[in-house]
Amino acid sequence: MGMKVYPIAILLLLCHSSFCQKTDTINHDTYIRKFPEKFTFRIGLLNTSNSFLLTDTVTGERIELEPNKKTYLGASFLFRSVELDLGFSPNFISNNTDNEDSKLFTLNFRMFWNRWMQTLDFYSQKGFSANTQFGAEQFRDMRTLKIGGTTSYIFNGNFSFRAVGFQNEWQKKSAGSFIPRFTFYYTKYGLKDADFESDANSYDIAIGPGYHYNLVFDENFIIGVGSTAGIGFNITTSENDTLTSALYEAIFRGAIGYNSERFYTGINTNILFLEHNTSRYTRLDDKISFLEFYMGFRFNAPKKWVSAADKFNRKFGFD
Repeated sequence: MGMKVYPIAILLLLCHSSFCQKTDTINHDTYIRKFPEKFTFRIGLLNTSNSFLLTDTVTGERIELEPNKKTYLGASFLFRSVELDLGFSPNFISNNTDNEDSKLFTLNFRMFWNRWMQTLDFYSQKGFSANTQFGAEQFRDMRTLKIGGTTSYIFNGNFSFRAVGFQNEWQKKSAGSFIPRFTFYYTKYGLKDADFESDANSYDIAIGPGYHYNLVFDENFIIGVGSTAGIGFNITTSENDTLTSALYEAIFRGAIGYNSERFYTGINTNILFLEHNTSRYTRLDDKISFLEFYMGFRFNAPKKWVSAADKFNRKFGFD
């Protein structure tokens, strides 16, 4: 079975899990250690890509488009509800050295407001290899640009998404939460050197339920798992046509880490699948994936920063 079957089954399972979830009794002192008085810095080595798979639904022919550069260094700054991430691909990393003309740049912004979580993502890629039944071919001038993000709501206040995704909180006791999510992405394709549309734009909109669980053992160690399944629609426009089709979304996340007052480290992995049609006879699988090894430290923030953040949060209701 393909992607069109799995999200529906997962969606029904997650809906069932949400009804079975107990009404949460918020006890942050027991479940979550916050760090409102500290800056959080993180560095990481990430293997990432935004790849695409085109399938001819009549003949079954498949063309896989993989970006030439995948591994990059990332740095994050976190304070209170805001996170800023930067990433780039240095040529001294071994699997980047053969792709001198390729580029990968990412920018991610995340913010929390009470139990709401907002993410904004930017991906710019240049240089792809096309894998077909006739072999592989390089397209160094092929480009993609993706902008978008997700809006999520965390039902259980005892569950910390920041403890596994952003590390500016410490989950001290196991907890899980139902987390519905709205997703929107815009993707621009520049495929001038391939036998596809020379210029195309894609709009992805999806909504669906999710469930995440943090398993804490020995207080300092954590394993986090979760998934989201969504449905929606896609609009793809090109020079000659505009097509609206059903969109199927699946997101899987896993993490393992160590956390303490000042130092933390761990591994994060996340995969997002978006599947839709680009024409009457062509299906596109859009996949964003990453595997991250990270470590970070927390430092006391200046008292003026903490005081200003307290005033801002009281006025606008941020956490």
